[in-house]
Amino acid sequence: MANTSLQAVMAACLAGYAEHHPLSPHQWQVCHHILDCRTAALGGFALECNQCGDRPFLYHACRDRHCPRCQRKASQDWCERQRAAVLPVTYHHLVFTLPDTLNGWVEVHPEVIYALLFETVWATLSTFGADPKRLDGQLGMTAMLHTWGQTLVRHVHLHCLVPGGAFGTDGTWHPAKSTYLFPVRALSRHFRGGLVSRLRRAAKEGQLARITPQEVDRVLNALMKPDWVVYSKPCLARTDTVIEYLGRYSHRIALSDSRLAHFDEEDETVDVRYKDYRDGNRRKVMNLSGEELIRRFLLHVLPKGFMRVRHFGFLANRCRARCLGLIRTALAAPPPPPPPAAEPEATAPFDGYPCPTCRIGRLQVTARLAPLPRGQGVLSRPART
Repeated sequence: MANTSLQAVMAACLAGYAEHHPLSPHQWQVCHHILDCRTAALGGFALECNQCGDRPFLYHACRDRHCPRCQRKASQDWCERQRAAVLPVTYHHLVFTLPDTLNGWVEVHPEVIYALLFETVWATLSTFGADPKRLDGQLGMTAMLHTWGQTLVRHVHLHCLVPGGAFGTDGTWHPAKSTYLFPVRALSRHFRGGLVSRLRRAAKEGQLARITPQEVDRVLNALMKPDWVVYSKPCLARTDTVIEYLGRYSHRIALSDSRLAHFDEEDETVDVRYKDYRDGNRRKVMNLSGEELIRRFLLHVLPKGFMRVRHFGFLANRCRARCLGLIRTALAAPPPPPPPAAEPEATAPFDGYPCPTCRIGRLQVTARLAPLPRGQGVLSRPART
């Protein structure tokens, strides 16, 4: 079966979906960007091959962080910027999962819940790191918010990458004492108590205005009974692969085009590949209507301007350079290699791009294509009758 794209599904099914489901202005904007990405709506360039005469068009990308076609370059650029922050120590990957009981709260107050999740996870880890019986120092953490599971249902969790040790007030490095960073059960209980306490405070301060006080008490009292899910494992790969490991999570989005196996335009159904972790990580395919796929995808549109990747402790942006220099001194580690020098400017003039059709000639720009006027993109198409 041929691969398809989220853009194709939206072009065929978004109008029908919008007839029965209200979309926020930001969700409309995300859909508009995905539909217009690499199309004439955004403008681009007209090219021509100097050998075979092929005349393709090269259209601009939307660069929306939710677009499945625009994240690879962003992830690569972000990884390059993080290389200077890698330390020659074992890193630990931790995942803190929000109970699905709170999914309804996330629906109505996403920015508040997500922000409290970041705050609580860092408070939990920094408390354990500062404990004199554990590492007795300041931790560093890079955390990335994910809101989805393999089947695109809401599954809010925070991926954290933590260097295995802490920076002491005496200027020394205190390495982790074993292959695990902290006891997972103790982390889980501290995380549970911290987030429930912060949610109660947020409700009293009016930040959860769309949730009744009775529901706040009922849900939070019930959440204190079960254990919350926290996962931890050391990353035993070489230090120079840590950034690549981190890059797998930094700009990952809910759905990539490679997971869409087939789109039946007549029935408007989509086959979606997924991995079933409860069945031995077996790869399976689920069939969804186009509108259901759009509904699940829109669950994971983040609040506008919300930072989904954050750095804490000695990796915080305001003190990272100074702290990393002191830590490397304490570890007797060499400074990170400088970024590769920019290539000298070519002496010969640029003669175009390789032609993918004949593989001999060069594609040269013959004209600039202006974006289409607003209102002439895919979203302006009339709804189905």
